[in-house]
Amino acid sequence: MTRPTDSPELSPLLPEIAAADDDSGLFSRPYVAASVTFLATMFLTGFAALAVVPTLPTAAEALDGVALFPLVAGCFVAAGMFGGVLGGHWADVSGARRPLAAGMVLTVLTLLVAASSTSIWQLAAGRFLDGLAAGMVAVSVNTAIGEAYPERLQPRALALMSAGWIVPSLAGPPLAGLVTETWSWRAVFYGLAALTLVPSLAMIVVLRGRAWSDDRPRETTARPALLVTLAVSVGAALGQYGVSGWNVRHAVLAGAGAVLLVALAPRLLPVGTWRSASGLPATVLLRGLSSGVFFTLEAFVPLMLVAERKVDAVVIGLVFTSAAVVWAAGSWVQGRWLDGWPRHRLVGVGAGVQTAAVAVAIAGTLPGVPALVGAAAMPLAAVGMGMMAPALTVLSLAHSGPGRQGQASGAMQTSQNLGQIAVLGLATAVLNVSLAFKAPHLACYGVAFGALLVPGVLPLVLGGRTRLEVL
Repeated sequence: MTRPTDSPELSPLLPEIAAADDDSGLFSRPYVAASVTFLATMFLTGFAALAVVPTLPTAAEALDGVALFPLVAGCFVAAGMFGGVLGGHWADVSGARRPLAAGMVLTVLTLLVAASSTSIWQLAAGRFLDGLAAGMVAVSVNTAIGEAYPERLQPRALALMSAGWIVPSLAGPPLAGLVTETWSWRAVFYGLAALTLVPSLAMIVVLRGRAWSDDRPRETTARPALLVTLAVSVGAALGQYGVSGWNVRHAVLAGAGAVLLVALAPRLLPVGTWRSASGLPATVLLRGLSSGVFFTLEAFVPLMLVAERKVDAVVIGLVFTSAAVVWAAGSWVQGRWLDGWPRHRLVGVGAGVQTAAVAVAIAGTLPGVPALVGAAAMPLAAVGMGMMAPALTVLSLAHSGPGRQGQASGAMQTSQNLGQIAVLGLATAVLNVSLAFKAPHLACYGVAFGALLVPGVLPLVLGGRTRLEVL
C-alpha cells in the first residue's frame, strides 16, 4: 500500500496565496480550498487502498483465480514503483497539476475496471492500473504541497495528509468486510469509485487553469531512471506471473523477469546494497527484506483464511484494522519509551518480533489449530514493522548526510517495493511447487510461510551493519 510521505500565478480558487499573511494557517482563506481538497483526496485514497486489500482474497476466490492471487497483489506494487517515478518526472516537467489530476481520474477508472471484473486477469489489470495511479498521486500531492503553500506551512500540510489515513485505517477494512459479507465484493469497488469521483472533480477544479509555477527551471529531458524503473516494473510483473504456475511458459517468463530485476534493479539502489555493505546500503536492504516479509504475510494470511479456513470477510477486515493500530503502537513505543536505544538494536528487536509472527502463521496451518491463530500473525508482524520501519528511516537519513536525504528516501521506497515483489515471488513459487506435488493445501501454505524465515531472520543477523558508529 502506498502511504503519504513550488509560483506567482495560481488557480482561480487559490487567490493571492503568494501574498498571504505570515499568520495564515492551512484553513485560512488563501489555502482552505487546497487544504480541504488535498485532505479529501488523501482520505479517500487511503480508504480505497485499505478497504480494497482485505476484499481481494474474496474477489479472487469468486473469480476462480486463487492461483493468480499473488499476481493481483504484486502487480499493484510493481506499477506503483513506476507510477511514482513517472509522476515525479511529469511534475518536474510541467508542475503537479497534470499528473495529480490524471492520477485521480485514473483511480476512479481503475476501481470501475476492478468492480466489473469477469476474470482474474481483469482484476489484475485493474490493480496494475490502480498501482500506477497511486504512485502518481502520492508523489504529485507532495509536489503540489510544495507549490501551493509557503515553506513554513509545508510540514503542517504533510502532517495533515498523513492524518488523513487515520480514520481509513480504522474503519476501512472492517467496513469493506461488512459490505463484502452482506452484499458483494463488487459493491466495495463501485462504492469507492463513487466516493472518489467527488474529490477527483474537486481536484481538477482547484488545479484548473494555468499550471502552478515557480522560479525553478523545469526538467526538459527524460530521466534515465524512468526507463530503468519501467523495465524493472515489467520484470516484476513477469516474475509474479511466472511463479504463479508450474510449466515451461511460466518458467520462461519467471526467468525473463528475474533477468530484468537482477540486471537493472541495482541501478536504482545504493552501491553495495546486495552485499549489505555497512551504512546506508545495509539499511536500504533491510527495509526491503522486512517490508517483503510483512507484505507477503498481508497477502497470504487473508488468502489462506478465506480460501481454506472459510473465515468471514468481516473478520479479515478486523484483522487488517488491528494490524494498522498495533503498527502505530509499535512506532509510538520505539519513539517514546525506547528512544534511548541505539536504532540498529530496535531493528533487531523488530526483526525478532516479525520472525515470531512468521512462526505463528506456520502454526496457523497445522491441523486442529484454530483459524484465528493464523490471523494473529498479521498484527504481530505489524508490531515488528512498527519498530523497524521508523528506526530504519532514521538510520537512512543519518547515513545519507545533508543534501542527500531525498536520494536516500527514494532508495528506501524503491527497496521497499522491490523487497515486497521479491519475497512475495519467493513465497508464491514455494506455494505453487508444493501444490504441484498434491500436498494438502494448508500444508502448502505452511511451507510457503516457512520460506519467509530466511528474509525474516536476515534483518536480525545483519542489523549491526546499520549502526551509525561504522561511519
